[in-house]
Amino acid sequence: MTKLINLKLFMHFFRSSSAGGIFLIISLLVSLLIANSGWSEGFKEILNFKLGFNAAWVHLQYPIVLWINDGLMAVFFLLVGLEIKREVIEGELSSFSHAALPVLAAVGGVVVPAFIYASFNSPDPVAAKGWGIPMATDIAFALGILSLLGTRVPSGLKIFLAALAIVDDLIAILVIALFYSSELNFIYLGYACALFVLLIVFNRAGIKNLLFYLLPGIIIWYFIHHSGIHATIAGVLVAMTVPTNEDATESPLEKLEHFLTRPVNFVIMPIFALANTNITFESAMIEGLVSNLGLGIMLGLFLGKPIGIFAMSWLSVKLKIAQLPESVSWVHVLGLGLLGGIGFTMSIFIALLSFEDPLLQNEAKFAILAASTLAGILGYCILSLYNKRQSRTFRER
Repeated sequence: MTKLINLKLFMHFFRSSSAGGIFLIISLLVSLLIANSGWSEGFKEILNFKLGFNAAWVHLQYPIVLWINDGLMAVFFLLVGLEIKREVIEGELSSFSHAALPVLAAVGGVVVPAFIYASFNSPDPVAAKGWGIPMATDIAFALGILSLLGTRVPSGLKIFLAALAIVDDLIAILVIALFYSSELNFIYLGYACALFVLLIVFNRAGIKNLLFYLLPGIIIWYFIHHSGIHATIAGVLVAMTVPTNEDATESPLEKLEHFLTRPVNFVIMPIFALANTNITFESAMIEGLVSNLGLGIMLGLFLGKPIGIFAMSWLSVKLKIAQLPESVSWVHVLGLGLLGGIGFTMSIFIALLSFEDPLLQNEAKFAILAASTLAGILGYCILSLYNKRQSRTFRER
C-alpha cells in the first residue's frame, strides 16, 4: 500500500513537472520577446519596482525581482526539500541498493562539469566564482522532454532521472549554502537556528498541523535572509522538519508536497523564468559563447553532465555497487545524461549568485540557454532513435 502511494505521488510529481516544463518554455520565449522589443525598459522598471515596507525592527522593502528570486524561490526550495526527504525516508533513495545508482551518477554529473568550468576559468578570479553554474539539472525541463517520449522509454528511466535530479538539487543546495553566501550575521543566524530547533521539537512532539511549521518558517526565512546565507535555504530547513511516515497514511509532508507541486511548476518557476531570462540579444553574445566563461558553461553542461553521469553509472555497475533499472540500457543512460545537461532554472539561479556584473550574468544566461537547448535536443533524439531501432528489431523477430 505504501509503495502504491509513493508511486501515485511520483506520477503526480512527474506529470506536473512535465507540463510545467512546457510552461517554462512559454515563459522563456515571452521573456526573450519582451527583452528584445520596445517593452524592454518598461519591464525592467517593473522588476526593479520596490515592494514592502521598512520599520524599526523589520526591513522588508525590496525590488520585485528580489522578491521573486529570494521569496518565491524559497517556496521552490521548500518543495525540493520535501521531495528529497520523502525519497530518503520512503522512496527511491530509502535503501542503498536503490539510491546507489542515482546518487553516484549525480555526483559524477556534478564533479565533471565543475572541473571543466574551472579548467577554463580558474585564472580569472571573477569568472572562477561561477564554477557551480554547470553543475545543476533543471528537473522540470528534463522530465518535460522525457515525457514527450511517453511509454516509449522504460518507466525505470523516468524514476532514475527524477531521483538523480533530486540528488543533484540537494548538492546544488549545499553548494549555494556553503559557497554562495555573503558575510554572516551570527545574531540573525542564531535566531534562525533557535527557530529551526523549535520546529524539530514540534516534529518530535508529534505535532502534525502544518501551520506550526509554515508560520515559523516565514520568520526563519526573514532571519536567514538577513544572516548572509541565501534566503532560499530557509525552505529546505523547514522541509527537513515537516513530519512524514513510512505507512500508508498520508503524512503532513505528503499533503504539503501535493499542495505545492502544481503552484511551483505552473506559477513560481514560470515567473522566475519570465523575470530572469529577459536577455537582450547582441552580436557580442555569440562571441561570448567561445569565451572562457561561455565555453566553461557550454562544455560543462553539454559534455560534462553526460560524461559524468554515464561514467559514474558505468563504474558503479561494473563494480557491482549498483545495477541499472529494468529494461534500461546504456544508450538510455547516455540520453538521460544529456537531459541532465539541461541546466536552465538552477543554473541561471547560481549565475545570478555568482556575478554582480549584468554583462557577465547575461553572457552566462545565454550560454546556459544554448547548452541546455543542444543537450535537450540531442538527448531526445538519441532516446527517440534508439527506441525506433528497438521497435524495428522487435518486429523483425
